Amino acid sequence: MGKYALLFRSIRRRLKKKRDPPPPAPPPLPPIGASASPSAQNVIGGGCGGGAVAAKAKKKARLWMRFDFTGKSELVECDKGVIIERAGIPGRDLRILGPVFSHSSNILAREKAMVVNLEFIKAIVTSQEVLLLDPLRQEVLPFVDQIRQQLPHKSSFSTSGARAADVQDNELQVSTRGLWSPIPEAVEGGQNELPFEFQVLEIALEVVCTYLDSSVAELERDAYPVLDELARNVSTKNLEHVRSLKSNLTRLLARVQKVRDEIEHLLDDNEDMAQLYLTRKRIQNQQAEALLAAAASNSIVARAPHLRRLSSNRSGSLVTSTFMDDNDVEDLEMLLEAYFMQLDATRNKILSVREYIDDTEDYVNIQLDNQRNELIQLQLILTIASFAIAVNTLIAGIFGMNIPCELYHIHGIFEIFVGSTTAASVLLFILVLGYARWKKLLGT
Repeated sequence: MGKYALLFRSIRRRLKKKRDPPPPAPPPLPPIGASASPSAQNVIGGGCGGGAVAAKAKKKARLWMRFDFTGKSELVECDKGVIIERAGIPGRDLRILGPVFSHSSNILAREKAMVVNLEFIKAIVTSQEVLLLDPLRQEVLPFVDQIRQQLPHKSSFSTSGARAADVQDNELQVSTRGLWSPIPEAVEGGQNELPFEFQVLEIALEVVCTYLDSSVAELERDAYPVLDELARNVSTKNLEHVRSLKSNLTRLLARVQKVRDEIEHLLDDNEDMAQLYLTRKRIQNQQAEALLAAAASNSIVARAPHLRRLSSNRSGSLVTSTFMDDNDVEDLEMLLEAYFMQLDATRNKILSVREYIDDTEDYVNIQLDNQRNELIQLQLILTIASFAIAVNTLIAGIFGMNIPCELYHIHGIFEIFVGSTTAASVLLFILVLGYARWKKLLGT
């Protein structure tokens, strides 16, 4: 009987499995190129799957906006893995773009991308595209508009530069006469245009500096009337306004200082600035691959003695042995210096407002000290008057006792006695007051 029971149970389990269809496998996350229209911004990523797996994936996925070098944009929603694979950056760089480091400022150079974290602009920039995080925020919208307006005007030059690079790569496959430059003439000189990544960096710095400058201007408009009102009338309400103003000023100064320090750090290190030339590194890699392909075919073995291995943490590709000098970072240095001077001017405005606040506080403290001194002087005068009156009261109290005295029997002595004691008290008050003025205990 036990064998039949086990057999019956196994048959029931098999029939139950056949009746219940297996759950559908969740589809993968949409690739970075999967676009979404602006009208469907609230339902982006709906194809991530169903059930608990889809809910978990939606929690990890974040909203990004992708721009290419022609200015075309699209909204996508994807997780960290897709971004890491797309941009070729380590996972810790996405933590820098996260909410924990939202108030920090970083411009980091990686092998194929640049990580930009400036105030509210959090983007990953490559030599051909931009991945912008949280593009629907109110502060980020000016950056999106600037990219849409400026990149299409410069896309024609970028296309012509790319074609010139392709032509030169084809020429390198045929012959390598002499040394070739790391950047083609059309890209390096030509029209004095910046590479794509520097155009995006310039737009980001411009938007951030404009936002900070407008915040400082708004702070100045609010600060000076409040400080003038405090100078006229020291009250609890005005002091509370000044305290809130100082808090806002301190936070704004810290934000400006962070961006300024990051730019200053880049200006102090030419190697870090050279690593930000993503277009140049891409062209160098393409040229090196062309040379390696030609060398593999034994066509330019004797004419390519200048190849060496690039000393990089993540790259083992072969590039030319042409060393970089100061001119290699001149364009980026001029760009960063311009915005460094603008941030320095913004910082000086904040410092001038803080100095005005300090001067107003000093003026208010002087006023309070003056009032305190006046109160002390009044208290001293009242103390002297109380002393003189106390002496007169003492004399009157002594003669008010029931003690036999001949003065009690003299007619009209009361008026004379009271008048003389009062005059003596007034004289004592004047003498003590004069002594206090002589010792400069009272103001003139």
